[in-house]
Amino acid sequence: MCEWLSGCSEVATVLLSLCMMLFMGFLVTRATKLLRLPNVSGYIIAGILLGPCVLHAVPDTFLSGIGFVSDLALSFIAFGVGGYFTKETFSQSKGNTLVITLFEALLAGVLVTLGMRFLFHMDWSFSLLLGAIATATAPASTMMTIRQYQASGPFVSTLLQVVSLDDVVCLCVFSVATAVVRAGEDGVFSLAKIGLPLLSNAAMLLFGALCGVVLKLLLRERRSADNRLILTVAMVLAVSGVCALLDVSPLLSCMALGASYINLTGDRHLYEQVDDFTPPILALFFIVSGMNLNVSSLRQFGLVGIGYFFIRIVGKYIGAYAGCDVTGCDASLRNWLGVALVPQAGVAIGLAFLGQRLLPEAVGELLLTIILSSSVLYELIGPASAKAALFCSGAIPRPQRAHKTFFLRKRTGYSQELLKK
Repeated sequence: MCEWLSGCSEVATVLLSLCMMLFMGFLVTRATKLLRLPNVSGYIIAGILLGPCVLHAVPDTFLSGIGFVSDLALSFIAFGVGGYFTKETFSQSKGNTLVITLFEALLAGVLVTLGMRFLFHMDWSFSLLLGAIATATAPASTMMTIRQYQASGPFVSTLLQVVSLDDVVCLCVFSVATAVVRAGEDGVFSLAKIGLPLLSNAAMLLFGALCGVVLKLLLRERRSADNRLILTVAMVLAVSGVCALLDVSPLLSCMALGASYINLTGDRHLYEQVDDFTPPILALFFIVSGMNLNVSSLRQFGLVGIGYFFIRIVGKYIGAYAGCDVTGCDASLRNWLGVALVPQAGVAIGLAFLGQRLLPEAVGELLLTIILSSSVLYELIGPASAKAALFCSGAIPRPQRAHKTFFLRKRTGYSQELLKK
């Protein structure tokens, strides 16, 4: 198939390759759904099957030319996450959520960094970047589990805030780590080399917030639904494009764009509209991620990956427990919040691609392989651990009550009421 596609015209190669990727993603998710696994796992597995290590169904030239899909998908993910940063959410938490997030994210990052350096004897650049990525959590998997089981209450409210803030902390930590790695490439550390990337990210954060103001002015009430979507997508692309021009990650800026708009307007419907638009883009992103996974390298780097997998889980749990203890949270939140923070996928994968560019080829491939392979494992056990945490904390009702509530709400047109609470 790969040789046949390579002989086609460029347009035919692109269109048929995209068609094949989406169909394979759809077919594999039919199987993973029977196993009660999230669609993200199915997309990554579909990418592995289509990739060079198994079927090699897509030409290498095509695969190397669609790197923009990563920035595009992460921009929309960040925009959606920004929609949960409302003033009401932060006023209710009184700063406790931020403290908990800093504890669980930073402890996981520190433990992974030290573990990679002193247990597996990796160099500092690799250890710092992997530790920075370890701070991230996948909000999509967590929110999907919450909606599926109609969970609610203080535990759910805190969990949603933590997984949203988690990626902000991750991006800030990753920006510092990349600044340090770049500054150390020539062996000379200076305040300018470390400070300039941070200033660039801060400037783009402000730029994203200002674009949220512009988006509010553009989306007047008389705009049709189609034009509202067109203008929103154009704005997200504009912010992402400017970030790419300045060699800055689009995640913080697009998150600021989403946060600015929701606080100015309270327009939750726009985010639902964007969510309906993005599934094919996100599917392609995870499929491409799976295609870039070097399966043969898993044997060589297996112990490092296993170490990362377990050290991060331990760091997340202990950090969440300590953060809840410091802020005086109740026992159910303290004991089970860390269990719900296991999933890791989209943001971590995107940052792994960015980190790969900063490291030597072999070490960069190791970083990407660890994140991609561990993401599959995290997405396999993440929803189950989130469900267990929600159930044990009392956020999910008893099975009989939950079953009746689900069908009652389904019949009465219940729709995303949880996310509005």
